[in-house]
Amino acid sequence: MGLQLPILLLLLCCVSGLPFYNGFYYSNRPNGRNLDNGYSKGIFNGLKLVVETPEETLFSHRGANVTLPCRYHYEPALASPRPVRIKWWKLSENGVPEQDVLVAIGLRQRTFGDYRGRVRLRQDRAREVSLEIWDLRLEDYGRYRCEVIDGLEDESGLVELELRGVVFPYQHPQGRYKFNFHEAQQACEEQDAVVASFEQLFRAWEEGLDWCNAGWLQDASVQYPVTQARRPCGGLGLAPGVRSYGPRHRRLHRYDVFCFAVALRGQVYYLEHPEKLTLAEAREACWEDGAQIAKVGQLFAAWKFSGLDRCDAGWLADGSARYPVAHPRSNCGALEPGVRSFGFPDPHSRKYGVYCYRPR
Repeated sequence: MGLQLPILLLLLCCVSGLPFYNGFYYSNRPNGRNLDNGYSKGIFNGLKLVVETPEETLFSHRGANVTLPCRYHYEPALASPRPVRIKWWKLSENGVPEQDVLVAIGLRQRTFGDYRGRVRLRQDRAREVSLEIWDLRLEDYGRYRCEVIDGLEDESGLVELELRGVVFPYQHPQGRYKFNFHEAQQACEEQDAVVASFEQLFRAWEEGLDWCNAGWLQDASVQYPVTQARRPCGGLGLAPGVRSYGPRHRRLHRYDVFCFAVALRGQVYYLEHPEKLTLAEAREACWEDGAQIAKVGQLFAAWKFSGLDRCDAGWLADGSARYPVAHPRSNCGALEPGVRSFGFPDPHSRKYGVYCYRPR
């Protein structure tokens, strides 16, 4: 029997099904995990392992540094610390796979993927295991899980991170309903934005967004926001709200798209120029001014967060001509704030100025 036990232990170490992960060991069992924000408890050996995360959504902006709070404790309290393992990961949403962010044991930390070099575990106080993220990116928003593993027991809490941004509808240069889902994703990315989520569109509707053309959302559903019910926009009998066509085929069906752009680190400005410009001349003029021609998402973000207000239409990078109005007035379009559009004019016409973007 004395020889059998070491042999058994050696065999167990070689079994591929055991939960080993890049040199860090943790339990992948779903039991006991908290699926909501706030407060999570797990009971073992008469002790309660409690993980605490904030219930409210955290808001930040692109380029900022942010801390996702997470703490744990035991009930009853322990006089001496216990060794634990910590894992942070970003949850799967809207078809985007789950992403590992950080795993830590004691002073050893390992980060993964696009988070390498941008995250670390913050442990300023006893049993604090908060996640610091530096230089936030557009794709960093979403739900993150903080898991604490004590032996075979684990508890976790949820932290939701949202970037401050603006939702805007976007059409193909050739007109209405030309994007399949994958083309819609690319179109938003080209305008320094991403496809909006339902939550972002709903928040925009609450703030007054009214648009009668249906557009793709991040979960591949197609919806549109209506604040004023009217006959050509779903009929008078329907209450205001976000109307839904439900999930659509990502490749075969074609619609517009709702994009989401976040606050900028740079500056969007109308270039003072003695003459109106063609699209090619507009690009060159921005370049000569030490900038680049602005994208649609950048113009919307400057209007929303910097109060950019200009009654002059200008070229943008996608070949459209638009202008931002923060303070509506006569002879400057409609009577509500917004970004006005002249569509996609002939790129050789000299009727417009240009909006430039200078990064900081």
